[in-house]
Amino acid sequence: MSFLPGFGRPQPSSAEKIANAEVEMDMISEMMSRLNQSCVKKCIQPDYREADLTKGESVCLDRCVGKFFDVQMKVSEKMQGDAAMKQGQMGM
Repeated sequence: MSFLPGFGRPQPSSAEKIANAEVEMDMISEMMSRLNQSCVKKCIQPDYREADLTKGESVCLDRCVGKFFDVQMKVSEKMQGDAAMKQGQMGM
């Protein structure tokens, strides 16, 4: 085992990097789709009266997006903590 960074483990191939990037793009697309569906459904009336967003719709969307990302960050942190705890228990 080498103590130099990057030398102790095999580097991913180009195909693996591309596959990882594709998975990440799929995850981001899915998250943006869920964000769009939930916030538009919650904040924008189905019968459009104006071409632009109203002040209320704009404020609602801003708050909805903020809350959505706060929840995503909390869930991500919790999952990472749980995974680290499981990994720590397996290492004992």
